[in-house]
Amino acid sequence: MPFFKKIIFLCFLSVISQSAFALSTDQFLPPDQAFKVAAKVISADRIDISWEIAEGYYLYRDKMHFESKTRQIRLGDPDFPAGQTHHDENFGDVIIYRNTLIIPIALTIENSASSLQLLVQYQGCADRGICYPPQKTTFNLKLPAPATKVDPVKQLLGGFQGLKLNLFEDELLPPDQAFEFFAAVKDAHTLHVNWRIADGYYLYREKVQFELINADGVKLGHYDIPRGAPKQDEAFGPVETFHNELDFDLPLIRYGTAAQTLTLQAKYQGCADRGVCYPPMSKNIDLALPVALQASAQQPAEPEVSEQDQIVQSLHKDSLPITLLSFFGFGLLLSLTPCIFPMIPILSGIIVGHGNRITTGRAFMLSLSYVLASALTYTVFGILAALFGSNLQSAFQQPWIIGLFSSIFVLLSLSMFGFYHLELPKSLQVKLHNSSEIHRDGSLWGAAIMGALSSLIVGPCVAAPLAGALIYIGQTGDAILGGSALFFLGLGMGVPLLLLGASAGKLLPKAGNWLNSTKAVFGVIMLAVAVWMLSRILPGEVIMMLWAMLLIFPAIYLSAVDPLPENSTGWRKLWKGLGLMMLAYGLLLLIGFSLGNSNPLKPLQGLGLNTAQAAEPQELVFERVAPGALEARISQAAANHKPVMLDFYADWCISCKEMDAYTFADPRVKQALNDFVLLQVDVTDNTDDDKALLAKFKLIGPPAILFFGLDNREKTANRVIGYQDADTFLHSLQRVKP
Repeated sequence: MPFFKKIIFLCFLSVISQSAFALSTDQFLPPDQAFKVAAKVISADRIDISWEIAEGYYLYRDKMHFESKTRQIRLGDPDFPAGQTHHDENFGDVIIYRNTLIIPIALTIENSASSLQLLVQYQGCADRGICYPPQKTTFNLKLPAPATKVDPVKQLLGGFQGLKLNLFEDELLPPDQAFEFFAAVKDAHTLHVNWRIADGYYLYREKVQFELINADGVKLGHYDIPRGAPKQDEAFGPVETFHNELDFDLPLIRYGTAAQTLTLQAKYQGCADRGVCYPPMSKNIDLALPVALQASAQQPAEPEVSEQDQIVQSLHKDSLPITLLSFFGFGLLLSLTPCIFPMIPILSGIIVGHGNRITTGRAFMLSLSYVLASALTYTVFGILAALFGSNLQSAFQQPWIIGLFSSIFVLLSLSMFGFYHLELPKSLQVKLHNSSEIHRDGSLWGAAIMGALSSLIVGPCVAAPLAGALIYIGQTGDAILGGSALFFLGLGMGVPLLLLGASAGKLLPKAGNWLNSTKAVFGVIMLAVAVWMLSRILPGEVIMMLWAMLLIFPAIYLSAVDPLPENSTGWRKLWKGLGLMMLAYGLLLLIGFSLGNSNPLKPLQGLGLNTAQAAEPQELVFERVAPGALEARISQAAANHKPVMLDFYADWCISCKEMDAYTFADPRVKQALNDFVLLQVDVTDNTDDDKALLAKFKLIGPPAILFFGLDNREKTANRVIGYQDADTFLHSLQRVKP
């Protein structure tokens, strides 16, 4: 009896296990959904076999078989890409593929065959342990006519004959006949669009766009345009084109169910094979949507917008006093950016240069003159930049202008060291003396001139507040409002400089030997400003050498190599210590220069002190792309299922270089950007193409970082405008969903 009980118990377990297996297999995808296979003709002698493999599934490489069922066509060896090594319980170590797989196969055609019957066999498994039986699919592919070799003499004669015939052939078709566009309502949530393309004409895939007009509560969902035939176009670069016909569905997202009429606007562009292209076309079609059984989604919440767009929206809602106050606040924020710091030694040098004549009132008036001139300059170039779409600051970043301004600072610094005294001609001195009787201080003009020049040369980085301010002025078109707003922006930026001027007369003694030492200090600072400006146009190694010189020479003056007297004061010891630090760091910079380094903050980089760090790439590698080729490159990345990060860069953009040196060099940032295609547009020369691209994305200038998803569209809410350190940038990346 116990034996029969065991038999019954085992049979029961068998039934239960089979039922459990049957239940679990229901959760697996059918093979045609787990492994979506397609075949595409690339040219007369090549086809591509591709698979879209679902997440959690994989294909075996050695289980793939391709066979031509057309006798006149022979298949070449498949060009298998590198796969992953996988240990399989049934087959041992095998090569598998996941996600997307494309296998090119060459064709050898005899007797001018025009079609190919292709048999594709493959096998795959699911990660959860179930394997599918071998799958077979047959494709019937239409092949293009192979290119034929033409005798040069016959080709020349044929060209003349074609030229003769062209004189009498029919004229080009009107656009509506060459590209007939139709749209219809497929159901309550779907539209269907199609083009009938005349023989000898083609349509660009990249130029197809749609927009809904007068469609309250309805918007277009995500739609996929079929892939076209690849073509290298002289005007647009690599593109995809359609001949004969193009049709697909447009999904609708409806937030209500009532019937309504809307207008679909289609934009497209095409050409004739004979080499004539039509201008961009647009066609509107009125469509009546039926009653929907249910809405597609709830009314969306307020969309997320970027920081500069938030500023623009808030400014549009504010009154004039609030707007001016807002711009003053933006100026205070910009005064904390690194690009404003060089103005402090410039103004300090002007104040200290007046020696024992310094009073609190005179120092403040010099600062006020400097700040007012700077604010007026921001007003002028800011309004022009916003209204006419150009960045005047970039015009002042030409190498010869930067070199000239750096030379001025070198000359001023040498005068601080007492090498010579800068004096105006006697005739001008007399005029200024007479003017000073009226204005009480003729040197205010000099401070104003330096303020205007400084605002153009070392002016603000394009951070979000300034970008939002200029966009706002461009949208309003109000020159008076724009001038007032940017004037208050400049005043806000000048607040630290005004505080400096107000304190100069109180904190500094009126006379004494301190003056020569202070002049020397500001002379060194002015030299540092000159080197800082030259770093935009000179190689990094040269700048490294200049920084070393700027540290070593003053260290000698600070008695870094001289012995201290026995009864030295505390101040003397302090300056001695400071000189030794400057000398030591200057020597490190010299060593870094000899190693070929260019980053003054990492002079010994690559010396091999840290093997792991030396082996790690020191900076991100961006692919430089021309403005005209950007759209095609983004489309190519999307086709490869890669999101794109686009960086706008310029040699004269200090914040761009800070991003390279500190943010993009951070290992965490490199790791976070592993899955992105990194593109970079260099707008250093500010060409017409550069300006057009900046205007297209509504950007004032660099630094600006844009992100594009797999649908080729920019994630505008995730823009990064201005400098961000590594931690802040990592936080921004977390909001970007690839």
